[in-house]
Amino acid sequence: MALLELYTKYNRVWIPDEDEVWKSAEILQDFTPGDGVLQLQLDDGTELQYPLEGDGQLPPLRNPDILVGENDLTALSYLHEPAVLHNLRVRFVDSKIIYTYCGIILVAVNPYKQLPIYGDAVIHAYSGQNMGDLDPHIFAVAEEAYKQMARNNRNQSIIVSGESGAGKTVSARYAMRYFAMVSKSSSKTRVEDKVLASNPITEAIGNAKTTRNDNSSRFGKYTEISFDKRYQITGANMRTYLLEKSRVVFQSENERNYHIFYQMCASADQPDFKSLRLLSADKFNYTNMGGETEIDGVDDCAEMAVTCQTFTLLGLKDFQADVFKMLAGILHLGNVVIKAVDADKSSINTSDAHLAVFCDLLGVRGADVCRWLCHRRIVLSSETVVKPQPVQRAVNARDALAKHLYAFLFDCVIRRINQALQVPGKQHSFIGVLDIYGFETFDVNSFEQFCINYANEKLQQQFNLHVFKLEQDEYMKEGIPWTLIDFYDNQPVIDLIEAKMGVLDLLDEECLFPQGTDKNWLQKLYNYLGSRPVFEKPRLSNEAFVIQHFADKVEYQCKGFLEKNRDTLYEELVDTMRASKFPLLAEFFKEEVNNSTPKAIKVKAARPGVKPANKQLRSTVGDKFRSSLYLLMETLNATTPHYVRCIKPNEEKLPFEYDSKRVVQQLRACGVLETVHISAQSYPSRWTYIEFYSRYSILMSQAELRMEEKKQTCRTVLQRLIPDTNQYKFGRTKIFLRAGQVAYLEKLRLDCLRTACITIQKHVRGWRHRRHFLLMRQAAVTIQQYVRGSRQVRRTLTAETLKQAWAAVVIQRHCRGYLVRRVYQLVLLATVTIQAYVRGWKARKRYKKMVEENKVLVLQKYTRAWLARRRFQTMRRLVLNVQLSYRVQQLRKKVEEQNKENRGLMERLTSLANTHAQSLDRIQALEVELSKASNERVSIEEREKKGKEETNQVLAQLRSERDEINLEKQAVQQKLKESIQQMTSNFEEVKKKLMEDLEREERLRKVAEHSGELQKEDAAKEVAVLREESRRLREEKVRLQGQAEEDTRLHHELQQQLSQLTKHVKVIPELRREINSLKLEKVDMDRRLREQTQQTTEKMNLITRQLLGEAKEEELMLRLTKEVTEAADDKGDLLFAFDGLQNASRVVESHLRDQKESYESQVEALVFKNDHLTRENQQLQALFQEKSSVNDSIGQEVVRLTAENMVIPELKQQVSEMQRHRQDLETQLREQSTAMTAKMTRVSSELQDKLEEERAQRRLLEERTRESESEREEVERRLEELEEEMVQLKTLQDAENEAKLKLRQETSRLTAENMDFEEQLDMKDRTIKRMQDQIKALQAPATAVSQKAAPVVPKEFLGMLEYKRQDEDRLVRTLILGLKPRGVVVNMIPGLAAHLLFMCVRHADYLNDDTKLKSLMRAIISGIKQVIMDHEEDFEILSFWLSNTYHLLNCLKQYSGEEEFMKHNTPRQNKNCLQNFDLSEHRQILSDLAIRIYHQFINVMEDALFPMIVPGMLEHESLQGISSMKPTGLRKRSRSVLDEGGDAGGGQAYSVASILQLLSTFHSSMAQQGMEVQLQGQVVRQLFYLIGATALNSILLRKDLCSCRKGMQIRCNISYMEEWLREKDLQACSAMETLGPLAQAAWLLQVNKTTDEDAAEIQQRCRELSAVQIVKILNSYTPIDDFEKRVAPAFVRKVQALLQEREGSSQLMMDAQYRFQVTFPFCLSTQALELLQVPSSLQLGFVTRI
Repeated sequence: MALLELYTKYNRVWIPDEDEVWKSAEILQDFTPGDGVLQLQLDDGTELQYPLEGDGQLPPLRNPDILVGENDLTALSYLHEPAVLHNLRVRFVDSKIIYTYCGIILVAVNPYKQLPIYGDAVIHAYSGQNMGDLDPHIFAVAEEAYKQMARNNRNQSIIVSGESGAGKTVSARYAMRYFAMVSKSSSKTRVEDKVLASNPITEAIGNAKTTRNDNSSRFGKYTEISFDKRYQITGANMRTYLLEKSRVVFQSENERNYHIFYQMCASADQPDFKSLRLLSADKFNYTNMGGETEIDGVDDCAEMAVTCQTFTLLGLKDFQADVFKMLAGILHLGNVVIKAVDADKSSINTSDAHLAVFCDLLGVRGADVCRWLCHRRIVLSSETVVKPQPVQRAVNARDALAKHLYAFLFDCVIRRINQALQVPGKQHSFIGVLDIYGFETFDVNSFEQFCINYANEKLQQQFNLHVFKLEQDEYMKEGIPWTLIDFYDNQPVIDLIEAKMGVLDLLDEECLFPQGTDKNWLQKLYNYLGSRPVFEKPRLSNEAFVIQHFADKVEYQCKGFLEKNRDTLYEELVDTMRASKFPLLAEFFKEEVNNSTPKAIKVKAARPGVKPANKQLRSTVGDKFRSSLYLLMETLNATTPHYVRCIKPNEEKLPFEYDSKRVVQQLRACGVLETVHISAQSYPSRWTYIEFYSRYSILMSQAELRMEEKKQTCRTVLQRLIPDTNQYKFGRTKIFLRAGQVAYLEKLRLDCLRTACITIQKHVRGWRHRRHFLLMRQAAVTIQQYVRGSRQVRRTLTAETLKQAWAAVVIQRHCRGYLVRRVYQLVLLATVTIQAYVRGWKARKRYKKMVEENKVLVLQKYTRAWLARRRFQTMRRLVLNVQLSYRVQQLRKKVEEQNKENRGLMERLTSLANTHAQSLDRIQALEVELSKASNERVSIEEREKKGKEETNQVLAQLRSERDEINLEKQAVQQKLKESIQQMTSNFEEVKKKLMEDLEREERLRKVAEHSGELQKEDAAKEVAVLREESRRLREEKVRLQGQAEEDTRLHHELQQQLSQLTKHVKVIPELRREINSLKLEKVDMDRRLREQTQQTTEKMNLITRQLLGEAKEEELMLRLTKEVTEAADDKGDLLFAFDGLQNASRVVESHLRDQKESYESQVEALVFKNDHLTRENQQLQALFQEKSSVNDSIGQEVVRLTAENMVIPELKQQVSEMQRHRQDLETQLREQSTAMTAKMTRVSSELQDKLEEERAQRRLLEERTRESESEREEVERRLEELEEEMVQLKTLQDAENEAKLKLRQETSRLTAENMDFEEQLDMKDRTIKRMQDQIKALQAPATAVSQKAAPVVPKEFLGMLEYKRQDEDRLVRTLILGLKPRGVVVNMIPGLAAHLLFMCVRHADYLNDDTKLKSLMRAIISGIKQVIMDHEEDFEILSFWLSNTYHLLNCLKQYSGEEEFMKHNTPRQNKNCLQNFDLSEHRQILSDLAIRIYHQFINVMEDALFPMIVPGMLEHESLQGISSMKPTGLRKRSRSVLDEGGDAGGGQAYSVASILQLLSTFHSSMAQQGMEVQLQGQVVRQLFYLIGATALNSILLRKDLCSCRKGMQIRCNISYMEEWLREKDLQACSAMETLGPLAQAAWLLQVNKTTDEDAAEIQQRCRELSAVQIVKILNSYTPIDDFEKRVAPAFVRKVQALLQEREGSSQLMMDAQYRFQVTFPFCLSTQALELLQVPSSLQLGFVTRI
């Protein structure tokens, strides 16, 4: 198809435009060769005639809308500049997509906005994917490089280029972040973190704010990331190129110096930076030149913290201080003021503050710095001259020193970072990331731009060669002849720059001359290079030259070339720096001396020597740059390169604003358009055969469609559609098409579709019109029929005919009525007759049925009654049998208990008798003691007389003392009156002087410390006492008057109390002896009672043995007492014989109990009395002693007060206070004496009363003793009667033994028969009757007690498995380690292994063997863990043990004995509960193990399911006839490659049926293993979430999936998933809810997206999608055909505005690794453990069912 044939009506073209570069227009008239103009219409409706040039060159055609917005620019049918520009604009502005492929290039447009496309989820999504599988991304390039390195074992490199502000640094950073994420090392060195952490340091010291970029890299960087053999990061190494040193000393307007300077100035107030003596950034000359010291939105202080943190992470904490010191020195050096002394002389003030700081920080001498900045040493042949320098040269020398210092520091930091990033080990391979400046052209271009453009020329040449190599490889692989392509070769420009006698060569030569100048060098350029076609001389300038680069012509100003190339620094300043005491600075210049090839400084010798013959020995900046560039190109050529071209969309840094002029300029400069040109020269459009067949099958004929070989079909169709074979080539797997052919095919396809639509519309419209016509025709015929009929009636109608017609109607009416009535009557009669017979038949039938039902009811009644009676009789016989057995057993227990109780009663009786005898002896002893007490009382009275005489003497002394006290009292009273008056009048003054009094009292207290009494209290307490005493003195003033009378009375009362106490003291020992004697009597009586009880017990035992024999008599006697009352209610004959024994036991027991209680109460009363008397005696003695001590204290207080009055007369006030204290004590003494007197009187009366009560109790005790003797006699008599009865019962012992033997035989036989009760019901009835007859014949009323039948316990299994301890390992090995799901387990019931293990656990619990149980549980858990570890990827093993672990956990819960788990158990299951151990801890361990198995189980299923999701859910066309394929570019998807055999890439083609089949396999396996339905639902829910999340993430990352047809496919697949859930009855697991986001995304792709109502509906319906996801889908929406429309950006903005208030995650991707929390619901098991059979296939012969 010739290209000229496409210039037809309705096609569109691109025409040049000054503002928009290219403008779109539509052709209004078909073009024919020879036309001079082209009729066009612009988008705004303007019509114009586009003049064609003389050669008739037509404007470039515009691609069809279906091809616009493609991921790869090479997919465009027309490859030219306007197509590329427009495609990028549509993707960037309309779709908000910043990445686009252009062949092997990734074009990245800077959005100037943070986008949510760089998260960890996005990295995981791109990891492992082929480069064309997902949308273009920097991560896709990084993954491709990583994959090729691992696959081909070849080093890779990523070349990131672009102009300043285009986003190179960010792109390189994201690439390195991707490598760090996907290749995390297992070592603890965290190398990948260090590699990423190096970025903040390099950006701080190498990036600066420019007019184009706030974070512009001012150097080139090549970072080699090293990998080991496992392709994990082991280290990194950086190489830098061409640092912009001039920025240190000069910045243009609105620019800044390097970031590090501003970060340090912002942190000047911090402690670590105070020693640097920094100022704000606007006060340093090197940081305020551009006028901008801050960047909007950037906190320099915070950035400084990040930089310091990075130094620490890299292990450069110590080196950090030296770096900051050097940087601070550079800042202070810039502020050193150089003054002009005259025109040729300058000077520096030695007292300059900044100079002093600079010298102090860097350890250099200030005088030397001042001298050699302003002077220069010139060595002549005979002398050395020091020449002063003018101020400008001095400033230049200062700036040169600053630049060299910064350059040295920069290289040193990079070197130290490289050392920190190196780890031990050999590098296996590496990926290099080159972040280098792009092509630059400014108004004034100097040496830096020349070097940058030179580097870009080399990179462009390498890029062109690589592109040609890839194209050649592709053609050779497909078997297509390779033809040379004409393209721009930039080798002449490279030769112009680097060849012999080129620009750099001439520049280095001019630098060798001491007097060389820029003009001389420029003149050489004119002379030697003027004839070159790529070199020009400007017409209007003699100080510049022009080079025609591959991107554009650049004019370079020659000023400064030589100086920048030389990069000189005076030797005197070098010597000064070398002598520095700062090690880092001295190290810099020592390296310069030792290095034969200086890094950045050229030292000029003081004495000129012989010039070297080889000028390369004199290294220059250009020469070093050329060498480093050569090494870089060698490295890149040895690797596989990947290209990233960063584009700056506008100069204003506005988000998603597109300036076509700036973009096209960068596209030309970065080689994208050259790539497009190269691709357009060959076959840019490449389709696989399957894609071509799917897309253009509509153009094929029926014969072609019937061909089996699709490849041959494609060839036939293409040859028919495009006769010119030069327009396409057939490869092995692809069809290669020249530019414009895809557009032509799309035009044919669109025409065919349009024709088909017209045909369909024609037939539909014809059918509609024909249908309408037939309806109208039928209506017209009907109307005509009625009209014609009415006319005929009107013509033939007369009066006679009307009468005849009316008469005929009347006759007909009456005739018809008669006939109808006759028929009606006949029918009525027949109906009634039939109804009668039918009703009678129904009544008879109903009656018969009722009779039958009644008879049946009667039969049922009698039958059910007979059956009920039979069941009742059977049950009654069974119950009677059981009751008989149980009662005999219980009676034996009661007899034994009664015997024991009788023995206890005999013992009690004996003890009571002994107690009675002892009580009599005790009473006699008490009488003797009373007589002794009376004698002692007499002696006490005599002693009392003596004490009275002594008391009289004491009273005489007290009277004399009382007289003295009275005298003192009168004086004290007088003083008190005076003090009271004074206190009353001066109360307020006393308050004020309180503190002084306290101090005086403290002083007095210290004086009084010599006395004994004042030493008892400390200073604080004494103050409080004194205050209290001052208050009491006023209250005791009246009491002092009657002190003498009270003392006399007090002594009299004391004498009386003393006499009473003496009496009581004498009585107390007697009472104690009496109590002891009573205790002895009680012990003796208890002993006697025990002896009697023992004798009685022995007699009872003898009788019992005679009655019951020797079998189990003790047990019966123990139970007899407890069951006496219960047995009284039974009507059986067995208890009648023991009525007498029971009555006697009751009488004896009651009497003995009462007697014992009375004796015990008496003893307790006596003990209580004794204790009470003892306590009273002690209280009285204490009171007596207290009284004595009080009297002594009174005397002492009187003596002390007298002494104080004599010794300290000046302290009268204190003495008065102490006297008041003494009076208070005396008052207390009187009160205590009064209370003690009353108490002693009360105690005496109480003692008298108690003695009387004791006498009465003693009499009562004698009476009770007599009663107990009579009761004992009665008991003895009763026991004798019992003995006689026992003798009578002994004669029946033999018969009873025989009866017991027969009963036991019958019981065993009944136990065996109960195992088959239903079959042997009649035989059991006869057996029970015969047994009852034998019992009646052998059993007498008195022998009923001796009968005891064994309980009827049916022989059955207990649901336990017994095993030996040594077989534990064998059990675990057989039931856990060796069990295979596809082996013997297939025929087992679900969960059998878990139940068998639990039966073993039950047996260990039944044995109460703690060690065995814990060992078994540990072995089970360890075994399951071992199985899971050995079969990590075995789905069936994991499913089997997840199910069994869950069943075992349920068994431990169900049989734990806890109420919440036992609610729904059967009685038999409750019997099987664990009895001895609580296994809740083991349940928790098992639960954790089950969770671990579950997650491993999910991982295995997800690994198997994940490769199917995208092909099956998204790519497979489940709806036939709806193809969503469209043209793609060079980056083909891995599934799209069709080989010769037709297999896509050699891989398996998945569909939604494959997914459902795999899910069915999972579900059937889980169901077969008996996994709980709820747990199955959780598993399915997790898998459905993975399907939904993975599919949605792919939609978000693949623009080709965002179409209406794809939405239909997805919704169809979701419906299949829902149908599968219904089929498996899993709707309740909420699995469909996890597909909600995917379903809403599919709906969003299908819904209309034009009006405000559509936007509101989207906002309402898409609740589970985040706002970011909705906007992303809308922006990525891509029409498949021209009939679909793109989503307008205005509509996207509307939706975005509606979604602003929505709260939710701002993440673009769903977390496909998210796990729902798993729960293991308790499920009651109906499996009866006792019915479980151990399959022989398990080979568990070493275990036994219990």
